[in-house]
Amino acid sequence: MDILLMGPPGAGKGTQGALLAEARGMPKFATGDLLRDAVKRGTPLGLQAKELMEAGHLVSDDLILGIVREELSKPAAGKGVIFDGVVRTIPQAEGVERLLAEQGRSMSAVLFFDVSDDEILARLAKRREIESRADDDPQAVAIRLKAYRKQTAPVLDWYEDRKLVHHIPAVGSVSEIAEKVSRVLGK
Repeated sequence: MDILLMGPPGAGKGTQGALLAEARGMPKFATGDLLRDAVKRGTPLGLQAKELMEAGHLVSDDLILGIVREELSKPAAGKGVIFDGVVRTIPQAEGVERLLAEQGRSMSAVLFFDVSDDEILARLAKRREIESRADDDPQAVAIRLKAYRKQTAPVLDWYEDRKLVHHIPAVGSVSEIAEKVSRVLGK
């Protein structure tokens, strides 16, 4: 079962993705984690990504998809993957669809963590207090939300057309949201 987690920054994708991956014994692919790992391991794609990131450029869809291809070929990914923030553009969605098809697989479900902007801002302000993350500054959050809506939200429509999207009201405690996820996916 391959599952894509979508939602704005602060919607809880990382938290729920980690819980879901642990509960189902599946790896979780997060773009940032995959890129950092490829750079750390010094893979050819990782070295290309490092050069781009150090120059302040965005990593291309082709490079991200190359790294996803490498990860999907690992035995741990054989029974399915939790994609956390990997698919951010329609070309990436199309690319992941092709990569899965090469292995005789397809995306099983897309979980959209639905949460209001007010709740997002409150969560990220709290996370900023706890973790001192610069990217949780209110101005940075506003920029990320704008970028999300412009670039990533159309991907939701792309998956809606394929009847894969399940809307998860991402409010309540971590365990309450996890229960909503379990109900959608079936235990």
